[in-house]
Amino acid sequence: MTLAITILASLFSVVNPLGAIPMFLSLTADDTPEERNRTSLLTSIYFVLILMSFFWAGTYILGFFGVSIPALRGAGGLVIMMSGFALLSGDTSKRRIGDKVKAEAMEKEDISFTPMAMPLLSGPGSISLLIGYFSEYPDMNNKLIIASIIAVTGIIIYIVLRFSPLLFKILGRSGLKAVARIMGFIVLAIGLEYIVSGVIDLVKLYW
Repeated sequence: MTLAITILASLFSVVNPLGAIPMFLSLTADDTPEERNRTSLLTSIYFVLILMSFFWAGTYILGFFGVSIPALRGAGGLVIMMSGFALLSGDTSKRRIGDKVKAEAMEKEDISFTPMAMPLLSGPGSISLLIGYFSEYPDMNNKLIIASIIAVTGIIIYIVLRFSPLLFKILGRSGLKAVARIMGFIVLAIGLEYIVSGVIDLVKLYW
């Protein structure tokens, strides 16, 4: 239970589905409630499939390119810290999706896979985090717990996007930015811990 809560808190903080609400509402402004609900469901499904794929196959992909887990932790920690700084500054989505990508998304009929599921929700930070967890917890039972947490996070994303108009009405932009800053502090701490862990492992590996 402790492992599940720890993984869920870390993954939820890095993914930050609440920060995706303004972008989601902007991209689905002309959609009917039924279309928006369908996009919410597809986004959560794609999110789970993407992270599951990288979680189970990520170490093999890294091995193919000759990238070590400690190096991944160092690079992933930097990416996570950059996300944390963006959240602290109140910039919840622009760092993940540029204006050009957003303009292209406005012309698309289906935004569930891109830009919503990737890169807005499942980006380099969450992918590197999960690949690191795969190596850190070699026991199969722990791996299955982490996989179930990915699915639970997908369900949370669906609920957040499904009720995004209500959440935005309750929290407003100022409320979302306040939550984002709190999340940003947590994400910064996760990123720093990841970098320190990677550096220590690299020192042990080569010295």
